[in-house]
Amino acid sequence: MTNKLEQVLSAIDDINRQDSNITLLNKEEHPKELLYGQRMTACLNQYWPQASELLQIAVRAQHIKRWHLKRSEFETGKAGYYKWRIALGKFHAELAASIMIEQGYSELQATQTASIICKENLKSKTDNQLNADSQTLEDVACLVFLVHYFDEFATQYIEQDNEAKIIRIVQLTWGKMSEEAHNIALQVTLPDHLANIVKKALSA
Repeated sequence: MTNKLEQVLSAIDDINRQDSNITLLNKEEHPKELLYGQRMTACLNQYWPQASELLQIAVRAQHIKRWHLKRSEFETGKAGYYKWRIALGKFHAELAASIMIEQGYSELQATQTASIICKENLKSKTDNQLNADSQTLEDVACLVFLVHYFDEFATQYIEQDNEAKIIRIVQLTWGKMSEEAHNIALQVTLPDHLANIVKKALSA
């Protein structure tokens, strides 16, 4: 790891350490987005160990200071939700880019990383590295969701007797992933009740 990369990742963690939202892990409290970013990096390192520095930064910064823009600040309904998600992506990208420039990365490198975070290249049919990195970021986010957040997320719908909703969410998540990520996900060991939901989602 280069010194610049280490400094950028450290700066991202320092910001996310300020998150007042808490995630419990092994009965210990952790700032929510700090833990999320570190889980994202762990997943990337495990399955894509040759990832570029720009992708490593994008993965760590995907939720940087996410609490800054609250869902309640946007209108209700799908339209408001999508506006919130777009605004978040832009905010994460711009903040990460500014940190990179402060630590000596070029404007071009910062712009490319911001593009990966916003996943702009997923919309492009051009087969290039930025396109591949955007897809890998999407794959990592989906895998981290399945491994670390799926259980809690599914529980709320199961308690509402709305299994169909979580099945649909799994199908949408699966549709965002590459074939490589599909193969990884199918090897992940999930609790039986979650594995059954995935099985239903993929067989529907």
